[in-house]
Amino acid sequence: MKKIAILGSTGSIGTQTLEIVRENPDLRVEGLAAGSNTALMEKQIREFLPKTAVMWEEEAARDLRSRIGDLPVRVLCGMDGLLELAAEDGYEVLVTAIVGMIGIRPTIAAIESGKTIALANKETLVTAGHLIMPLAARHGVSILPVDSEHSAVFQSMNGERREQVSRIWLTASGGPFRGKTRQELASMTAADALKHPNWSMGRKITVDSATLVNKALEVMEARWLFDVGLDRIEVLVHPQSIIHSMVEYVDGAVIAQLGMPDMKLPIQYALFYPDRRPMAGKRADFFELGRLTFERPDRETFRGLELGMRAAEAGGSMPTVFNAANERSVALFLEGRIGFLQIAELIEACMGHHKNRENPDVDQILQAEAETYAYVEEMLARMG
Repeated sequence: MKKIAILGSTGSIGTQTLEIVRENPDLRVEGLAAGSNTALMEKQIREFLPKTAVMWEEEAARDLRSRIGDLPVRVLCGMDGLLELAAEDGYEVLVTAIVGMIGIRPTIAAIESGKTIALANKETLVTAGHLIMPLAARHGVSILPVDSEHSAVFQSMNGERREQVSRIWLTASGGPFRGKTRQELASMTAADALKHPNWSMGRKITVDSATLVNKALEVMEARWLFDVGLDRIEVLVHPQSIIHSMVEYVDGAVIAQLGMPDMKLPIQYALFYPDRRPMAGKRADFFELGRLTFERPDRETFRGLELGMRAAEAGGSMPTVFNAANERSVALFLEGRIGFLQIAELIEACMGHHKNRENPDVDQILQAEAETYAYVEEMLARMG
């Protein structure tokens, strides 16, 4: 019996993780954490009977306690609750699928308590990779990627020597707006951006796919996960989303991981690594596919990737600013308060305003986040 806990259990990755638990009776859920969706959390608790549940909002925690008063489940709230769950004894793997930089401290707590980390929270490595990876090494903890691209790289490196890696090819679908001009993008709405051609994902990450910000964040993650320089990570647009990423070696050999676009595969791989388990679902039919195509990303039209690479090269606290500015800008776009092209404009303005800090600690990372949020609000006020 492998015991797990999930941060972000009501989100896209969290609910798909629980689908895998349903299909594998030797997985046991010991803890669940979510934001404010008490109705779904109640259903999950009644089905999986964890020992501990955490709601981010205090009011949601009170509501949940009243809903499940008949069950022997501890209900905690806020950051204190997340930290307590992360460090709790009695399970081996923490799935970090929570959105935002609130995932950093619980991940650190879980590493310090010896948990294996199944990582789906991008912000943890994007903003604090310089802290997280050495900490995991000191504690002998494995960080297993759940993102499809990083899982593909991880699988393509399996059994190979890291020092013989020449280049990582991170594939991108191109999102729902691939091939559009800036003039066309100016009129795109949130509803347009959420129509991803291949993947079923959460709202925020789907917009990030449309701006190519998501790919910039993945480059930053890959840098830390696989200990490679930015100059050895290449982004490649692959519209069919069958090749999830590739690794090129010093002898010219390229090893890739292929499959249908289904997040359950990398989730399950992380949960059972190094074993593979049968999984239901559609298989890649290469006769039906016919051909796989590739393109260079259009960095001029989709400036999110270019800005992200600038942030990655600057290092320090700049990736935090890039991430925080994007997070707030995407929320504003989804609310209909700014246009699609203004996402990149706000990110660039925040990066230009920020005084970079080298090797920031967790407090400085969170401070940079707060300062960025405040500057976005200041710019909005100026825009009227």
